[in-house]
Amino acid sequence: MNKVKKIFRLIPGLLFLLTSFLVFSENGKSETEVKVVDFKQLQPLLEKKNDTIYVVNFWATWCAPCIKEIPYFEQFGEKYREKKVKVLMVSLDMRNQLETKVIPFIEKEKMKNEVILLDDPKFNDWIPLVEKSWNGAIPATLIYGNGFREFYPKELIFAELEEIVEPLLTF
Repeated sequence: MNKVKKIFRLIPGLLFLLTSFLVFSENGKSETEVKVVDFKQLQPLLEKKNDTIYVVNFWATWCAPCIKEIPYFEQFGEKYREKKVKVLMVSLDMRNQLETKVIPFIEKEKMKNEVILLDDPKFNDWIPLVEKSWNGAIPATLIYGNGFREFYPKELIFAELEEIVEPLLTF
């Protein structure tokens, strides 16, 4: 009889643990959303014609120089968030790594700039459409707006981003 009483005393605790596990499993999914696009969907974002300056960075979680410069883009995006500047971080990671690598990385780094994942295996077709001279190496950044369009196939730091963009905001 004592064994039965002990089992009945354990049931509420087990039910609590089971319920907690189910709730966590349901709500444990990431709140971070990353839109997955092909180049046809990305291309209009590289050619907007308005009074905004666009800073489009191509990066990946497996690229050490990319990872090194991300804090500069985050700092830049935060400083210029209220101005007519838009920072777009284009991940070139594999689509099947979105949930396991890209989103956890975004959350770990507390990235606030918009991130999209470019899922288009026809890179030989789309790379020259971004920039004719680009060989596809990353990190690389396209900055354009107000009659300005330059491509930087290298790692950038905060001061360089400011030096490029600040004069463009005086128009």
